[in-house]
Amino acid sequence: MGPGPTSRPSGTLGTVTESKGASDRLGFLPAVEGMRACAAIGVVITHVAFQTGHTSGVTGRVLGRFDLAVAVFFALSGFLLWRGHAAAARGLRQRPPTGHYLRSRIVRIMPGYLVAVVVILSLLPEVKADLTVWLANLTLTQIYVPLTLTAGLTQMWSLSVEVSFYLVLPLLALFARRLPVRARVPVIAAVAVASLAWGLIPFDAPFGVNPLNWPPAFFSWFAAGMLIAEWTVSPVGLAHRLARRCWLMALVAVAAFAVAASPIAGPEGLTPGTVGQFVVKTAMGALVAGALLAPLVLDGPDATHRWLGSAPMVTLGRWSYGLFVWHLAALAMVFPVIGQFAFSGSMPVVLVLTLVFGFAIAAVSYALVESPCRQALRRWERRHDPSPLDSSITDAPEPAVAR
Repeated sequence: MGPGPTSRPSGTLGTVTESKGASDRLGFLPAVEGMRACAAIGVVITHVAFQTGHTSGVTGRVLGRFDLAVAVFFALSGFLLWRGHAAAARGLRQRPPTGHYLRSRIVRIMPGYLVAVVVILSLLPEVKADLTVWLANLTLTQIYVPLTLTAGLTQMWSLSVEVSFYLVLPLLALFARRLPVRARVPVIAAVAVASLAWGLIPFDAPFGVNPLNWPPAFFSWFAAGMLIAEWTVSPVGLAHRLARRCWLMALVAVAAFAVAASPIAGPEGLTPGTVGQFVVKTAMGALVAGALLAPLVLDGPDATHRWLGSAPMVTLGRWSYGLFVWHLAALAMVFPVIGQFAFSGSMPVVLVLTLVFGFAIAAVSYALVESPCRQALRRWERRHDPSPLDSSITDAPEPAVAR
C-alpha cells in the first residue's frame, strides 16, 4: 500500500455503523508501514549472517531464524488485502472491485521486479542463466520449474508464493461471502491449521523443485493477517482484548521465535529441515507474525505507535519492496568493496553496507519505476472509470518481502 491519507491505527470498538469508523479501519496505517521496514531489515540480517558465515551455535540459530520476517510480510498482505472484504461482509463498505485490485497488484509488483530481473541476470557475474531461467524468473514461476532459482534472485520464491495468494484471493472472498458472518473466523482458522499438513502430502516432484515452497504450505501466515482483519470489524471479544496487549503479544512472539530457533524447528542457518520441523517452524511463524501485527491494528484508537509510524520508518517501509528485490545484489557488491570473500566474517560492516546500498537502490527504484507506474495507473483509471475509487478500500499493500 502506497502513501495515502494518514489515519490512526484501527481500533476495536465493536461493529462500526458510521462510515468514518469503517474508514479508520481501512485507511493507511503508518505503523504497519514501519513494521514492513523492520521485517525487510530482518530479511537482510538473515542473508548477511549466512553470507558472512554466522550459521552455527546459538547465534547462528537466532540470526538464521530472522527469516520468519517472511511470515510477517505474508501476514501484512493477508490483513491489508482482506480487510475490505471483512468490512463488506458486515455491510460497512462496498466490496473491493476486483478489476482495480488486480491491476494495482500487477503495476505495483511487476515493473520494479522486471527491471531487477533483467539487470541482475545480465550483470551479476555469478549468474549463469539460460532461456529457461530467464522465462521462469520473468514470469515468477521459478518455484515450479526445476533449478531456476538463481544467484541474486533466490529470494524470489516468496514473491512467487505471494503472487499466487493475490490471484486466489478474489476466489477466497467469493467463497467467504457464502458463509455466515460468525463462521468466517472459524473457517479461516481451520483452513490455516489444515494447511500445516501440506508437507505431509507425498509429492513426486522433479529434482530441483521443492513442494514445501508452494503456496498452500504458507497459508497459515496469510491467514494470521486475515483473522486480524476480521477482528478489526467484529464486536470486541476476548481475542481482541488479549491481542491488543503489546507486552503479552511481545511475549508470545519471543516465545514462538525461540521455539522456531530451536532444534525442533530445524537445523542451523538456512538448511532445510525435515517435514516435521517444517511444520513446527511454519506454525511458529504464524504466531510470530500475528503477535507482531495484532497490537498495531487492534490497539485502541488513541494508540500512536509513534516510532513505527514515524516519517523515517514510513519512508523505509515504502522502499522495502525495492530492498527485497535488490538486497542480494547489494550484498554481492559489498564484498569487493571491503576486499573480502564471502563467509569470512565482518558481519557488522557487511550488514551496514548492504542496508546502505540496498536502500539506496530501492529509493531509486521507487522514484523512477515503482511510483511513476502507480501514478500512471491512477491516471488511466480516472480516465476510464467515471466513479471515483475509495482508496481506503481498494489500495493494496506493498508486496511482501522474503528470504
